[in-house]
Amino acid sequence: MIDIIELFSSVQGEGLYVGTRQVFVRLAGCNLSCAYCDTPGSRDFCKNALVERTPGKRDFSQLANPLPINNLAKIINSLLTIRHHSISLTGGEPLCQATMIAELAPLLNAPIYLETNGTLVEQLALVLPHIDIISMDIKLPSTTGKTCWREHREFLRLAASKEVFVKIVITGQSNHAELQQAFDLVASVDINIPVILQPVTPLNGCEPVSPDAMLSYQETALTLLNDVRVIPQTHKYMGQL
Repeated sequence: MIDIIELFSSVQGEGLYVGTRQVFVRLAGCNLSCAYCDTPGSRDFCKNALVERTPGKRDFSQLANPLPINNLAKIINSLLTIRHHSISLTGGEPLCQATMIAELAPLLNAPIYLETNGTLVEQLALVLPHIDIISMDIKLPSTTGKTCWREHREFLRLAASKEVFVKIVITGQSNHAELQQAFDLVASVDINIPVILQPVTPLNGCEPVSPDAMLSYQETALTLLNDVRVIPQTHKYMGQL
């Protein structure tokens, strides 16, 4: 059995694979509380999940949580009637339900794309054989109120055995010292890991970052890393889920 918030087909709006078509499986639960979170409802388990019946048509039905994993796999696969790049397991933090992911993933008929906050190392090890692409966040202390450097380093070292890229959300409160530490961390694992610098979408009172600051952060990152891109949340501009 697995608890999800919603299931739908849409366009990936963030990171290295922006613009690709994916099936999104938003799992319930999270171990962090980021100030800029755009899906705060996914931190908690909910009574009913919203499940799209036809890919991209927004014809949602409600299904009672938790769902049997075999049933969920059949529903996800039924959305693959049009070509999708991959199935995004997102949240919240999907690795809060790592045991269930390890059961679900082998039943799915498309590559698995894991969107994660990059802190749950043991849980990643459990699901890693079933994952194709990892979108790993590095959470800056200025946006989470927590220091996760050790967890991020261990997580990235393990994730580097798969295709992985790192995403860093930057706000007006971010600073050069913490970003330098993030860039150093990635470089210590592999200078060829792509890094996406994502200017925050101002939500919940989050202070936006200036264009000049984003250029400066990218310049700093490029002294250490080979592939550093600035990409905002494009699905917000497109009006996609």
